[in-house]
Amino acid sequence: MGSGPISRRQVISIGVGLVAGAEIVPNLIVHAERKKATFVLVHGAWHGGWCWRRVYDRLTDKGHYVIAPTLSGVGERSHLPPDGIDLSTQIADVAGEIKWKDLDGIVLVGHSYGGMVITGVAEQLRNRISAIVYLDAFMPENDQSLYEINHASPPSVSAVKPPPASYFHVNANDLAWVNSKLTPHPIGCFTEELKVTRAYESISKKVYIRAPLFQIAAFDNALERCRADSSWKTETVTCGHDVMIDQPEILTAILEKLV
Repeated sequence: MGSGPISRRQVISIGVGLVAGAEIVPNLIVHAERKKATFVLVHGAWHGGWCWRRVYDRLTDKGHYVIAPTLSGVGERSHLPPDGIDLSTQIADVAGEIKWKDLDGIVLVGHSYGGMVITGVAEQLRNRISAIVYLDAFMPENDQSLYEINHASPPSVSAVKPPPASYFHVNANDLAWVNSKLTPHPIGCFTEELKVTRAYESISKKVYIRAPLFQIAAFDNALERCRADSSWKTETVTCGHDVMIDQPEILTAILEKLV
């Protein structure tokens, strides 16, 4: 055939092909995007967003959107006076990230004391949460504070000094680094009682992860409670309390199962 003018029939044929291709390609793109997720990672007491870096990098490398905020009064926000900072303040820190960044369908993860925070966030923003993960974390009942869960009496201070990283059984290679990052935590976060209706229980995907090398009755009790409920999945990871530092690959794999 020559290179003469294209016939009307050929034009129509090409147009149909383009339309069909336009229908197929966007569908493939949408399908791929559905495999990505939004993760909000909440650190525990005395820590900061820094502790999530290894998990953050692994998740973002796979195309996920990740927020790892530092709560008021600790880490790079430790310049804020501890007086006036309480559990409600830190719940508002995370809720604000979700609201102002228009996040939806999130996987909400709370480590240790962060379990108190994500419980409060779920009370406010349950419809924006697709999965919730308690990582070696506290699961408060109604009108409980962290000190009440631990059956302890609060000291008369405005901020509680951090224990050494060895207390968390952090691996030997990271001990000095973690010790250099830990900061005092406002005591109001540990003494404020939380109103809990168990809104998190209505979230379809719920996971409790336990690191049994860190011995604490509250976490063992939470694990057993979740194991007894078929709506929960449970995992155990053999490492220290800071799972995101000691076993980032394993933790990332567990979190990705929720996508």
